[in-house]
Amino acid sequence: MDHDAVSYGQLIRLPNVLALLAAACLTRLASRMFAIVIVFHALAAFGSPPLAGWISFAAVAPGLAVSPFAGAFLDRAGAARGIVVDLAVSTGLILTLAAAVRLGLAGPPVLLLLAAAYALTSPLSAAGIRVLLPRFVPAQALDRANALDTAIHGVVDVGGPSLAGALMGFAGATPSFVAIAACYGAAALCVAFVRGARPPPSPRGFLAQSLEGLATVFRRPLLRGLAAGYALNNCTWGILVVAVPVLMAQRFAAGTWESATGLLWAGAGLAGSFGSLAAGQIRLLGREVKVMTACMALTALAAWPVAGVFGVIGLGVGLAVVGLLAGPIDVALLTLRQRRTEPALLGRILAVSMSVNTAGFPIGTALGGMLAAFAAAALASLPGAVATYWLIPVADR
Repeated sequence: MDHDAVSYGQLIRLPNVLALLAAACLTRLASRMFAIVIVFHALAAFGSPPLAGWISFAAVAPGLAVSPFAGAFLDRAGAARGIVVDLAVSTGLILTLAAAVRLGLAGPPVLLLLAAAYALTSPLSAAGIRVLLPRFVPAQALDRANALDTAIHGVVDVGGPSLAGALMGFAGATPSFVAIAACYGAAALCVAFVRGARPPPSPRGFLAQSLEGLATVFRRPLLRGLAAGYALNNCTWGILVVAVPVLMAQRFAAGTWESATGLLWAGAGLAGSFGSLAAGQIRLLGREVKVMTACMALTALAAWPVAGVFGVIGLGVGLAVVGLLAGPIDVALLTLRQRRTEPALLGRILAVSMSVNTAGFPIGTALGGMLAAFAAAALASLPGAVATYWLIPVADR
């Protein structure tokens, strides 16, 4: 079967693929809504952009520290089981958060603690879904499968922020957190339909496998280059997550800015879906680094001056361009990393490298709370493009 013979429709009809993509969609919808709702709630309840930034940091950063152990768990216990563990823990923690908000117990320490606990299992589903996908899809169609997977992010970025903004604006924080928990529960049911995902047995111990994944990521120039470039690009996203609602709260009244901000992020997500699907229509194999470099450089221009200088209209256009460019960046990254990684190491490599790759996001949210500057967002993506081009060896392209 050649690449052109595998359409998006055929990919969806392959065994396990539809259930896996449905779980991915619901999981990412819940995660995206949580990232928005927790910032909105912190801003509304405490009026503190720095606190909102640090809570967003806490909801991501602890997962980076445990990613080597998460990867070893995925390779030993199975990716499907790891995903279910994360979904169950996330559901329980967010219901606890909803109850704390309802009872008036969700002060800053409680928010920080629950956000950090939520982050600890997040690498299991984030990496687990992308560990399973290459096992169910023909290798020659991997870039198109990654495009479909990445397009889900775009769809989620349309529905997630708009739904989160509407819920926060009209219903408040407690119903919003309950809706997020329901999405996680539904995703767990979808994973139950995935079959044939058992990992091969390994004679090595859990700690040895954890250290092997961590050492491999930092030893290989390809993975180091991807980590540096993509982390810097994700710093842009982290700054924008805080800077955009701060700007909108200054321009619009309470009860309006939340929904307006959600619509802006929805536009970025819709553009991201188009960008991902378009990337899947062209053959990226062997051209991943060039695509990532060009799109990161253009992302910097979209963040500033377009989004940062030309008012609300410029902000909408800039975010849409950032979203559009994110699709090809993600598809190229996934395809390059998957095709250059041994299947037996995929769980460990993905868990660690995805966490390192996204390390820029929590750093960006912390900076966004203090700076809320679109120029700072641009200054992250531009060196990201340089790092991607210069640090990835030619032999790995």
